[in-house]
Amino acid sequence: MSKFKNYLSLVKFSHTIFALPFAMIGFMLGLKEWNDITGYFSGGYRTFSPEFVEVYQMPVTLGELGIRFVLVLVCMVTARSAAMAFNRYLDRSFDAKNPRTAIREIPRGIISAGSALRFVILNCILFIVATWFINRICFYLSPVALFVILFYSYTKRFTPLCHLVLGVGLSLAPIGAFLAVMGMFQLLPILFSFAVVFWVSGFDVIYALQDVDFDQSQQLYSIPSVLGKAKALRVSELLHVLSAGCVIAAGIYGHFHFVYWVGIAVFAGMLIYQHSIVKPHDLSKVNIAFMTANGIASVVFGVLVIADLLIL
Repeated sequence: MSKFKNYLSLVKFSHTIFALPFAMIGFMLGLKEWNDITGYFSGGYRTFSPEFVEVYQMPVTLGELGIRFVLVLVCMVTARSAAMAFNRYLDRSFDAKNPRTAIREIPRGIISAGSALRFVILNCILFIVATWFINRICFYLSPVALFVILFYSYTKRFTPLCHLVLGVGLSLAPIGAFLAVMGMFQLLPILFSFAVVFWVSGFDVIYALQDVDFDQSQQLYSIPSVLGKAKALRVSELLHVLSAGCVIAAGIYGHFHFVYWVGIAVFAGMLIYQHSIVKPHDLSKVNIAFMTANGIASVVFGVLVIADLLIL
């Protein structure tokens, strides 16, 4: 049990709260489309030819849909665990030098570098196997998804745009969950994915404010280390404005109801709040902005969006 807790700490399992609600939004968007096609919850369920099922790779029974839901959760956990553990493995020498990160599991010797790498490989394998049982398109795209989320760990070595790469990695959650149900791309989940790109990038810029001096001393790139704290916060604000714009666009395009717009109000309010408490000269509340404000934004927004979809 102690070793299990160490691995949960290694991958910061609690941070799953950021992407999971958006994955559930993607899945529920897919469920709505599935119901529109099958008529299952409308009392007019239709049967489909093998050719239709083969082309669209869509579940045809509620049981199959439930299995895909479980597999989506497996993909979420394994992909994120692989990404976080790989980041800790790759950055272990930098983490050991940084007083803020020296307490992490690998620098302290709680988990060896080799064990962390094996953990990454195991989670990558489990992720690919899970996508195999979902549908072909998810399986074919699984190496692309793994490349994006693992590649992020290298980006701080050569580009200050590393925050955007992280955002792209987490933005795969709503698209992937929708693909798991419908086996095709649609604009609405893509709009939510763009919202995640800008939202995550924005709060990662805030989080990186803590390591400006260290990053500069080690020639590591981030927007704060390149532009300075004040300008970095302006960039973060712009990214969060773009994120809010994406969820507004999704609300208009998706013809959502009042509950959705309450969710946007909460989401935007948490974005404004975190920028109100983090200042270039005062970083004492960065963790509140990073974990508390964004956790509330993600969970409350996700719950209200799903509630609105259930109204539909």
